[in-house]
Amino acid sequence: MEKEITIQTAVVRKASLGDQASQEWLYRQYSKAMFNICTRMTGNQNDAEDLLQESFMIAFRNLHQLKEPAQFGGWLKRIVVNECIRFCKKNTYWTSWDEQWDETLSNEEPEWWQTVDIKMVHQEIKALPDGCRQVFNLYVLEDYSHKDIAGELGISESTSKSQYHRARQLLKERITKKIQVHG
Repeated sequence: MEKEITIQTAVVRKASLGDQASQEWLYRQYSKAMFNICTRMTGNQNDAEDLLQESFMIAFRNLHQLKEPAQFGGWLKRIVVNECIRFCKKNTYWTSWDEQWDETLSNEEPEWWQTVDIKMVHQEIKALPDGCRQVFNLYVLEDYSHKDIAGELGISESTSKSQYHRARQLLKERITKKIQVHG
């Protein structure tokens, strides 16, 4: 593991000096994971590809600012998330949900949840309204707090919470319906 970190540190340092082979190596190492983040946040592969390329260009252009080369992955992820948020703010109408969610919903998942096809879940997440999808992805998949989401997206903490709960409600309804239809 330490050898990996040493190699990565050397590659990051060379990439910061403009070494194209090092930049390509970093791209190959991180592009798939970063593309997945972009796709989850935008719900659109074409936009995700554009955002991925833009994020890497920003990263390589500012690599000299990275103080700890071993932290490249986390630093790049932050750039990717910020670019996705910037894009979504520019292209999304944020709504504050008027509906109150049911605070008494059980946190326990039903037994059938274990048999749900993960591809179906991903499709349903992609089909969520933009605000719900972005908050859901940041909260569940990227482990942001509602306070952090609110700050990043320029919305209130209560809007973040309501959109997250609305996303959960929609996912539960849609997945339950599909399970009942397809048995």
